[in-house]
Amino acid sequence: MKIESAVVVGAGLIGTSIALALREHGVEVALADSDPAALRLACELGAGTPLGDGPGTHPADVAVVAAPPGAVPAVLREVQDRGLAQVYTDVASVKHGVLVEAVRAGCDLATFVPGHPMGGSERNGPGAARADLFLGRSWALCPTDKTDPGAAATVAELARLCGAAPLTLDARAHDRAVALVSHAPHVAASAVAARLLEGDGNALALAGQGVRDVTRIAGGDPSMWAEILRHNTGPVADVLEAVAADLATAAQALRAEEGGTPVRGLLDRGRRGHERIPGKHGAQRTPDYAVLPVVIPDEPNALGRLFAAVGDAGVNVEDIRIDHSPGLPVGVAQLSVLPDSLPDLARALADRGWSVHP
Repeated sequence: MKIESAVVVGAGLIGTSIALALREHGVEVALADSDPAALRLACELGAGTPLGDGPGTHPADVAVVAAPPGAVPAVLREVQDRGLAQVYTDVASVKHGVLVEAVRAGCDLATFVPGHPMGGSERNGPGAARADLFLGRSWALCPTDKTDPGAAATVAELARLCGAAPLTLDARAHDRAVALVSHAPHVAASAVAARLLEGDGNALALAGQGVRDVTRIAGGDPSMWAEILRHNTGPVADVLEAVAADLATAAQALRAEEGGTPVRGLLDRGRRGHERIPGKHGAQRTPDYAVLPVVIPDEPNALGRLFAAVGDAGVNVEDIRIDHSPGLPVGVAQLSVLPDSLPDLARALADRGWSVHP
């Protein structure tokens, strides 16, 4: 299961991030991409060296196909025909359709382990890649009954080298799961963000952290997301219809000025659903942290000085959020700490000259 060499086909955000993570563990990485500029940038970032055009004289331990869902089967068949690796995986965010097309393309399923690292960004391209992109994230593995156990073990090790936690599940179950936690939320966020096109300057000037949080993922590449959604239509539609029904019920209640019970019920269910999202260290529910707002200037090393002061106070920051102040040269760092630590941290930071608001 030890991985010493890898091939990554696709030097975008995900492929380059995987390559960078492997390079940190001394893995020899060969890169390929149809875009020469993307390949050159990924190599300059230290993600690997360009892959040759011929067949692999010494097959790599693993090859990663970092291509859009619709392109994976053809690329997989090509790299398998070239004998580039002993084991193959992909990173597409849908799995069942990819598997069906891989069978039609005549791919070798014994050496193929469908995969999906649950990490990403609203940015794309190798310039946005990070070696720690998958740190602490789940990495779905969807082996079939034809998958060689050794191949599955190799791809699980690949995930661990990238700092992720492998999670094995059926391809259809995977697609239903990502529809719920990733694909439908992206569409919902886009629907909220689209409403902002109708807002005037005064409305947008009032935008706070809430709308930024809700719409952040709407900044993703529309073409990429249209491709993803096209390959997971049924499960995404099921979730969106359920969300739409909730919203329609709430809207009708508000129109009738009887929003109390239906709307409060939706808000209560929303809060309970939010509490089910795994928190730090995979806990089922994030503990109730105390939040300490600290005003920070918009200047170099301000966060570094703040974190140094927190470290000197001997307090562990469990989470952090930064709220920006539009038009002002300051922001507010919301430091989440254990409740018992709040008084000591507030006092220590105030003694260092920080403006704290416990």
